[in-house]
Amino acid sequence: MAQGTGRDGYVLPVPENPSLPVLGTDHRFPIRRIYCIGRNYLAHVEELKHDRSQPPLFFQKQRDMLVQSGGSVVYPSLTQDYEHEIELVLAMKSGGMNIKPEDAMQHVYGYAVGLDMTRRDLQNHAQEIRGPWEAGKSFEQSAPCSAITPIAKTGVLKEGRIRLTVNDATATDGDLKNMIWNQAEVIAHLSTAFAIGPGDLIYTGTPAGVGKVKSGDKMVASIDGLSTLVITVS
Repeated sequence: MAQGTGRDGYVLPVPENPSLPVLGTDHRFPIRRIYCIGRNYLAHVEELKHDRSQPPLFFQKQRDMLVQSGGSVVYPSLTQDYEHEIELVLAMKSGGMNIKPEDAMQHVYGYAVGLDMTRRDLQNHAQEIRGPWEAGKSFEQSAPCSAITPIAKTGVLKEGRIRLTVNDATATDGDLKNMIWNQAEVIAHLSTAFAIGPGDLIYTGTPAGVGKVKSGDKMVASIDGLSTLVITVS
């Protein structure tokens, strides 16, 4: 067997495991997978003219696409329609398959504020040709996320203002209570398709108010009771 030439026998440097700070502690939350749900607020479904009778759907982003609060994202290639979507993020401490809704919230470690950055024109084209969404949704720096606030400090967030400003102007202003599927239902449904595990992040969808950003813009994303996410576009 060929011997590795790098550290601990690997032939290449081992990629760093992305993590997020935990609010109020010196600890960090390691990231395993990132799941996102689409079409989970009725106003957003109507905003993008989707079929409101269809259930929400799931897609994934890679964990190295995370950007922490205070960072910047580079305006991506191949798009003329780079858009923001603010979302409540669930940080999972455990999981499994086929989780019952009544058991789902016991698997949540905490909450964060996330941005599902989107190359909307590429996503729309993929939908038109019935192709995969990766180019529109899963690309470099497409998953900004705030520090994680333990659910032990907040309790289950059944309602609360979710707001995004771009250059101090309000772009999105909604309430968590307007989710079509609540957090427990999101977890339960996701677990029928994937084995949820410790370190997973679940972005739970955006209210109406998605919009374009450009180089130089500053986005401030907030949800009542959680750490604020601040991101600039370079």
